[in-house]
Amino acid sequence: MELKRELNLLDVFCIASGAMISSGLFILPGIAFIDVGPALILAYFFAALLAMTGMLSQAELVSAMPKAGGTYFYVTRTMGPAVGTVDGLLTWFSLCLKSSFALVGMSAFVGLIMNIDIRIIGLILCAIFLLINIIGIKEAGRLQVVLVFGMFIILGVFIFAGLPHVEIHNFDNFMPNGITSVFATAGMVFVSYGGLLKIASIAEEVKNPARNVPLAMILSLVIVSILYIVVIFVTVGVLKGTNLANSLTPISDCASIFLGYPGKIVLSIAAIFAFVSTANAGIMASSRYPLALGRDKLMPSIFMKVNKKFKTPHVALIVSTLFIAASLFLELGILIKTASTVLFLTFIFSCLCVIILRESNLQNYRPKFHSPLYPWVQIVGIIGSIFLIIEMGSTSLISSGALIVVGIVIFLVYGRFRNKREFALLHLIERITDKKFTGRSLEVELKEIIRERDEVVTDRFDDAVEQSVVLDIKGEIDLESFFNKVSEEIAGKLNIDKDFVYRTLLERENESSTVLTPTLAIPHIVIEGKNKFIILLARCKDGIKFSDSDPKIKTVFVLMGTKDERNFHLRSLSAIAQVVQDPDFEKKWMSAKNSQDLRDAVLLGERRRH
Repeated sequence: MELKRELNLLDVFCIASGAMISSGLFILPGIAFIDVGPALILAYFFAALLAMTGMLSQAELVSAMPKAGGTYFYVTRTMGPAVGTVDGLLTWFSLCLKSSFALVGMSAFVGLIMNIDIRIIGLILCAIFLLINIIGIKEAGRLQVVLVFGMFIILGVFIFAGLPHVEIHNFDNFMPNGITSVFATAGMVFVSYGGLLKIASIAEEVKNPARNVPLAMILSLVIVSILYIVVIFVTVGVLKGTNLANSLTPISDCASIFLGYPGKIVLSIAAIFAFVSTANAGIMASSRYPLALGRDKLMPSIFMKVNKKFKTPHVALIVSTLFIAASLFLELGILIKTASTVLFLTFIFSCLCVIILRESNLQNYRPKFHSPLYPWVQIVGIIGSIFLIIEMGSTSLISSGALIVVGIVIFLVYGRFRNKREFALLHLIERITDKKFTGRSLEVELKEIIRERDEVVTDRFDDAVEQSVVLDIKGEIDLESFFNKVSEEIAGKLNIDKDFVYRTLLERENESSTVLTPTLAIPHIVIEGKNKFIILLARCKDGIKFSDSDPKIKTVFVLMGTKDERNFHLRSLSAIAQVVQDPDFEKKWMSAKNSQDLRDAVLLGERRRH
């Protein structure tokens, strides 16, 4: 059962922003300051730059495949079900751990207001968020908007009230432990940008996902990164290093200096808003991973169940919430480092996916957003992530390694026998080795995703192209020989005389050329009879010689129809004219591997539909 598209751009922006602004801003600065000093600002800046490389890759991938499961979905379609299972479970665990991290982190702030065991509060909140998310993602999204805007307002007051109190001498001895400590700390605080993953996982439930998801990713990362850096600048500039180091409430402690005790309470409330929004977004997003794994038969099918009334994945939501609740009892440091390392691995996978998909020449990989500066952005993202994983030390490597082993075991024991999915890496190997490893199952799936993404309702022209005759001609050919081939293919299908078709095509061409560009021609004729219409697609890489002045026609659309089909004939000409205007059409047409790829080059072109 499909999920409902109910989230708009504002909802998605707030889900990502609320997922990022929590422990990364309200707790981590005090813990990280011990290792890096005032250069903490640089650590957040470097982490943001590295997050940008992964975000741009994810934005491209999710604009091409906006499906539940986000990173898992496109990793599986790119590198296969084994790697996909590992990535899906890793990301699921990471998002659950980050949500637990948020709930555990609340204890320090709740303690400023009331004396209640955080685990009890965490369990109560888990139950509330579970109920909200089961009722509907739209309701969960609205809660995020309220929480995030409340948080932004409070942080805005903090910044403008705090800037006049910044003391520059607090930045003396800016980098006490050298540049290496900055990179290691950047690895630790990288978890602060994990909210970006959550958008990808709910893309299937976003209106106009090809536009709204990449735009929300970019806006949230840019705005939240600036907010992080400015808030930390104020905190380091106002709060003495001895008070900042090891503080679990650094922003609130800073606010108490220039806003007094009421300011400390207000910032603590903002922190609670942040933690609540992160936990809510975490339950929402993490549940889509077991849902996607269940759909692909890599986990039991019970995980793919969608509530008939609310259209939400209630089983996956319940299991994810239970995992988050259990994680409340883990040690805080393990939560931080494991979540950050898994996030790095996911960003590495995202960068690799973009490279593999682009180089595999898949006909139906059609992202609406293209990562700029390809492939340098992806290369920097991969190298930078590996470097920071190493800098973070053995604890993160061991914990994430254990999760990888768990993923591999689950695939070998369960998924290996149930999923034989075709993936893009096979297409890339096929291209390099010039050997056949693949069929068309991945192309067909991508085609259906595009139609679902763009909410395409097929019309009669689509049907005509699906049933069209296709000629893929090897070597150069003259016009007469080409029209002869066309006549042989079409005459039998329309039950008309082959010679008549040949003569009519030749006469039409002699009256006025049907060549429209140096590489494109659209011969079209009227034939006798009723209710007859056919389209023929022809490609000749070496060129069809229509005339001495047009010797290299590589793309030909032949249209034939009876007089009563005149209106549809004209609509078909209009549709073809729109499709071939796409700057990428010729590239996709010339790289098509077979007849169906040639049809898809036309079917998936942008045009108005009737």
